[in-house]
Amino acid sequence: MSTPRIVILESDAEIAESYAVMTQLRPHLSRPDFVPRIRRQMTQGYRLAALYDGDSVKAVAGFRMLENLYAGVHMYVDDLVADENSRSQGYGGALFDWLVRYARKNACAQLHLDSGVQRFAAHRFYLEKRMQIVSHHFSLELT
Repeated sequence: MSTPRIVILESDAEIAESYAVMTQLRPHLSRPDFVPRIRRQMTQGYRLAALYDGDSVKAVAGFRMLENLYAGVHMYVDDLVADENSRSQGYGGALFDWLVRYARKNACAQLHLDSGVQRFAAHRFYLEKRMQIVSHHFSLELT
């Protein structure tokens, strides 16, 4: 691993570069709708960060800064994925640690994320990062 760099993606070209890694976590996303969808979410506070090693995207995170009654000001991580071809090389951990630093720098009291119940490897990773399982997330399909 050369020295990785983490950047918040701004341009359409940068956002498009993250598609191949993001769809490993979100396979339902289509390439034609990816950038427009990210752009719509950005109007709601969504940010997309990528870890590059050389010119390759090795990990991607989508996140927001939120405030609510139960957690105050906090970072919510919508998406966090390391390239499946580069797992166990520290990329996901480096991006997670960057998210923690970014949240602290932006006066967040907490960092939150949800993880599918079937994602056991991700759960081990989050527990190793000292995250706690603090709630159950419920959803209701409306369509």
